[in-house]
Amino acid sequence: MSGNSDNIKRFTKAHNFGLGTVLAMGILIYVIIVLFIYFSSDPIVRYEVVEGSLSSQNIYRAMAVRDEHVITSPYSGYVNFLAREGQRVAVGDIVYTVDETGRLNEFLESQSLLENTLTDKELDDFKNEIVDFSHSYDPISYGEVYSFKYSLQNSVVKLANSNFLESLRHAQDEGGLSTAVKYCTSSEAGTVSYWMDGFEDLQPSSINMDMFNERNYEKVNITANELRAAGDPVFKLSESEDWYIVFPCTQAQAESFLEEGYILTRFLRNQYESWGAVSIIRNDNDVFCRLDFNNSMTTFVNERFLDIELILDEETGLKVPNSSIIEKEFYLINENYVIYDSVNDLYYIILSGYDETGQPITMRKEISVYAHDEPNHVYYVDETIISAGDVLHMENSQNVFVVKERGTLTGVYNINKGYADFKEITILSQNNEYAIVKPNSTYGLRVYDYIALKADTVSDDQFINE
Repeated sequence: MSGNSDNIKRFTKAHNFGLGTVLAMGILIYVIIVLFIYFSSDPIVRYEVVEGSLSSQNIYRAMAVRDEHVITSPYSGYVNFLAREGQRVAVGDIVYTVDETGRLNEFLESQSLLENTLTDKELDDFKNEIVDFSHSYDPISYGEVYSFKYSLQNSVVKLANSNFLESLRHAQDEGGLSTAVKYCTSSEAGTVSYWMDGFEDLQPSSINMDMFNERNYEKVNITANELRAAGDPVFKLSESEDWYIVFPCTQAQAESFLEEGYILTRFLRNQYESWGAVSIIRNDNDVFCRLDFNNSMTTFVNERFLDIELILDEETGLKVPNSSIIEKEFYLINENYVIYDSVNDLYYIILSGYDETGQPITMRKEISVYAHDEPNHVYYVDETIISAGDVLHMENSQNVFVVKERGTLTGVYNINKGYADFKEITILSQNNEYAIVKPNSTYGLRVYDYIALKADTVSDDQFINE
C-alpha cells in the first residue's frame, strides 16, 4: 500500500473562462469606466434662452454739497430764531434775536405771552415734517433721531413767529427790555439752516472716501434759547439753488455715467425726481460721480447724506448666464475668398491641394461661418476646417489668400441639434450673474434656443446626450 501511495499525483482544478464570463467582465469594466467618467466630470446642463432685462438697483448713499456760509452773532446772549429752517429770507429779514440779559423769557412767562395757537396749515406742515422723517428712518443711522428732535424743537418755535414778535414788542414796551433785545437780520438773500458739520466749505478736490464713513460724522444742531457768545455761529445761509451730490463709484461706472450726460435721480426720502448733470471727480485713486442740480436745494437743506436711486435705461434682449459665455479663436478670412451658395444656404472656399498623384489642384470645401466683420471685410472661420498656411483662391480670379491671422469671438455653445455648436453673441449689458445679448443676429442666438449652462463642461462639436 505504501508503495502505491507514492505514485499518486495531485492535480489542480483548471479554470474554465467561457465566452459568457468574458462578456460579463467586459460589461463590468465598461460600467465602471462610464461611472467614473460621469462622477468625475460636470454634467452638461441645458439652459433655455429667454428674453429679459437686468434688474439692477442703482441705489447710492450720496453727500450733498451746497454754497453754505456760516453766520456768527455780533452779540452775546440768549438766541431765539424767527426764521424757520429751510425758509427763504430776503436781505433785511429778521432771522434771530439776542437777549443780552436773559430776562426776556422770564418776562414773557410771567405775562403768559409765550402761549400761542397754531393754525391748521401750520399743523399740517408740522405733521408733514414728521411723516417725511418716519418714511426715511433707518435704524442703522439712529443718530438722525437727535437731529430730527432738534429740528422739531426749532420748528415749534418758528411756526408761531408772528405771535412771538408781538409778544416780544409787548415785552420791550412793558418790561423795559427795549435795549436788551437785539434784532439780527440777514445781509444776503438765501435759505436758512441751523446746524453745522464742518463740510460747509467743502471743495471737490478735497472729497475723499473717509468722508463717507458716517460713523465718524458729527452733526451739531444750533438750538433756540441757548446762551451764545459774540462770534459764535448762529445759523447758515445757502444763497444759491445750485448744488450737487457726490458718491463713490468704479471707473467702469464713471465711464457709463459720463455717456449718459444727464441722469434722472430719485431722492428716496420723498420720491422727488430731478435731472442731474454728470461729471466725474478723481482724487488720488478714488473716483466719484457728481450730479449737479439747479433746483430742490431747499427741500434737502437739512441733510448732508441722501439715499438716491439713478433711473437708468435698462437694456433688453436675450438673457444668458455668465457661466455660459466663452471666448474662442478663429481664422480671419478675407470676405472675397468666401463664397455663399444661396440655393443650398451654405458657405464654401476654394482651397489649394493635391490629387492622389501629388499634382496640385483646387477644390471646393464647405465651411461654417461664425461671424462677419463688415468694417474689416473678414469672416470668422473655425480653425478645425482650415490651417495656417492654407492657400485660398478667389473665384474666377488668379488672386490668392494665405490663411494666417486669428481673431477672438465671445459666444456660447448652442446644443439645439444634439451637439455643441459655438454661436457668437454681442453683450449689451451685464451684471454678476447674467448678460443681456443682442437678439436675432445673423450668426447668433434666438429666443428659446438651448445652450450649455456651463461652457467649460463642453467642447467643440461634442455630442450631447439628452
